Amino acid sequence: MDALQRMATVVIGGALAGGGVYLGLVTGAVPIDLGLGRRLRALGPLSVEIDAPAEAVFDVLAEPYADRTSRDMREKVRVLERGRNMVLAAHYTPIRGRLRATTVETVHFQRPSQIDFRLVRGPVPYVVETFTLEQRDDHTLLTYTGQLGTDLWRLGERWGDIVAPKWESVVASAFDATKNETERRHTARRDAARRHT
Repeated sequence: MDALQRMATVVIGGALAGGGVYLGLVTGAVPIDLGLGRRLRALGPLSVEIDAPAEAVFDVLAEPYADRTSRDMREKVRVLERGRNMVLAAHYTPIRGRLRATTVETVHFQRPSQIDFRLVRGPVPYVVETFTLEQRDDHTLLTYTGQLGTDLWRLGERWGDIVAPKWESVVASAFDATKNETERRHTARRDAARRHT
């Protein structure tokens, strides 16, 4: 094998290894938690006002973690362990085609005002998130805040620049779905109550 072939083999091998590490990080299959050069950044805040009481909003947010869920929901969330007011759950997020990211998080419920998430395994070593529900007359203000941490100083910070906007985008989509579903159910209940009076 001449020098050119050896160099090509090294370059191709490096590219394949780099691609494998990238896929492992993106999908959460190869989490890296070194605790070296940890950089933290804020997630959110995001908020949405929902035309329904806090209990109704909380019910919709907590539904994926219930004992029985729909088939569609099981493709997005799977409860691995269940405790009192808390679950350990795997969350599946489509990336591209059949490729999906898997994060494992603890989810702690404080009905009806707060749900807290803490990352156990995912594309970054550290994420904590809080969903706060604030009752305002007959509306609820749903607010999201969090913190994302990466390791390896500037290199990790660049990885955080890629992950954080996608993470917030998933939360924003969940907010839209929660608002639509909660308001649909609340309107249906209100209409049914009016028909029976």
